[in-house]
Amino acid sequence: MAKYTIGIDYGTDSVRALIVDTQTGEEVGTHVFYYPRWKEGKYCDPGKNQFRQHPLDYLEGLEVTIKEALKKSPPGTAENVVGISVDTTGSTPVAVDSHGVPLSLKPGFEENPNAMFILWKDHTAVKEADEINRLARTWGGEDFTKFEGGIYSSEWFWAKILHVLRVDDAVRENAFSWVEHCDWIPALLAGDTDPLKMKRSRCAAGHKAMWHENFNGLPDEEFLMKLDPVLKGVKQRLFQETYTCDIKVGNLSPEWAKKLGLPENVAIGAGAFDAHLGALGAQIEPYYLSKVMGTSTCDMIIAPENEMGDNLVSGICGQVDGSIVPGMVGLEAGQSAFGDIYAWFSNVLMWPVDNVIRKLKGIDEKTKEKIASETSGRMIVELSEQAAKIDPAESSVLALDWMNGRRTPDANQNLKGAVIGLTLGSDAPGIFRALVESTAYGAKLIVDRFIEEGVRIDGVIALGGVAKKSPFVMQIVADVLNKPIKVARSEQAVALGSAMAAAVVAGVHKSIPEAQEAMGGGFETEYLPNPEMVKKYAPLYEKYKKLGAFIESGTGEGE
Repeated sequence: MAKYTIGIDYGTDSVRALIVDTQTGEEVGTHVFYYPRWKEGKYCDPGKNQFRQHPLDYLEGLEVTIKEALKKSPPGTAENVVGISVDTTGSTPVAVDSHGVPLSLKPGFEENPNAMFILWKDHTAVKEADEINRLARTWGGEDFTKFEGGIYSSEWFWAKILHVLRVDDAVRENAFSWVEHCDWIPALLAGDTDPLKMKRSRCAAGHKAMWHENFNGLPDEEFLMKLDPVLKGVKQRLFQETYTCDIKVGNLSPEWAKKLGLPENVAIGAGAFDAHLGALGAQIEPYYLSKVMGTSTCDMIIAPENEMGDNLVSGICGQVDGSIVPGMVGLEAGQSAFGDIYAWFSNVLMWPVDNVIRKLKGIDEKTKEKIASETSGRMIVELSEQAAKIDPAESSVLALDWMNGRRTPDANQNLKGAVIGLTLGSDAPGIFRALVESTAYGAKLIVDRFIEEGVRIDGVIALGGVAKKSPFVMQIVADVLNKPIKVARSEQAVALGSAMAAAVVAGVHKSIPEAQEAMGGGFETEYLPNPEMVKKYAPLYEKYKKLGAFIESGTGEGE
């Protein structure tokens, strides 16, 4: 009798459930739920870099996706589901009461963005991140950022908590504790969201919350109090122990078993971040860079603990024992914007369609809508086709990919993007190509940092929407990196990684590598660097680095 696990993948715009055969890796059922409140733009203010998500989007999506995925699966699948694991974006924390209920689910907080989950790309805490970095270097005690690349980001746990506690008295007075999205969903499924008992993710805590075994857990109370007295007592209401993705947090609660139509003996695994479990689904192996390429990128490497030793890689998003594969050191880096940059440029070009054509008289609304829809749908495709014809060595346009700040190397959310070298002959495809090249240069900065810090890279594995949909982008990245890039076959490598972890949690497979071997889908494409283009990009990459240094020298705090 086949046994199945369910991987739940919470992304930026939607949540997906994927049901997988634990012996063959066959994906037998899947469903996607798009967050309705997020889709309406509720609780977000892009001008302030505020991005919040309501827990109701998550709860509704959890129930709908699993039920619908089961409907699409072979008869008898439900009673043979043995495990569920969850991945989410992160760091995405929320304020909760003493029972682990997000404040936004309580009366009086339903419409308060500060009481909601603070999405990974929310940058409202830039000031707080700067303060954490200054204090870590000057307070005279342990540098609690040293296992997180030495630079703390506004995208991470403590900066976001501190910001909300400072700006919202009501949340500060009612928040008993704070919980990551990837910890809350498994606890919810297992029927116990007590924040003091909840099994917290090693991945989330180690990479985003300055947790480390050498510190005996989270940063010292003295450090937190020096940062701001508003943090008094918060640490005691958080956690000390953390758990890797192969650990069981409990069984499916009777309430959720009834809702979902699943057995109560389904094992629930400790949660983790999407990129980390995506690396599992893409069959990461030691010293292979796993790149999740979507709206942003997340770059993962695993290395044996005995080979890493005391080597600390500076300027990345942390290195944590067991954060990706238990028994291995997991290292994370990434770019704050990747596909988002292409979407931004497409939206810029859509302005006359949305603001001029829609106001024209003599054209019926149905025709206007068709023009807008088809133009938007074809924009990136047409830009890519025309941009592919441009010789980068003959183009004067050069771009800097910091439209959403810089995640790594050396996090700095104060930074801004740039485009230079424009002439009266510059056109949309030329600018688009420069933007794509800039994201490839940003990827190379990360590769260079790992190598400079003594972590070799034997190959590159890609997954995510851009990797699957854009040969134009992928070839440029391969040429700039001067490395072959293998693209994971699975359309849903992240959810597949969660399903692999669930198979270990349920006892079907003994280890993550064993689950990867049995359930992995292999690779569908490999992009090989073009030697001629490699030569052309080498000097352009140096120009990109000079531009970045110039921009950064003029961008200080608050500028």
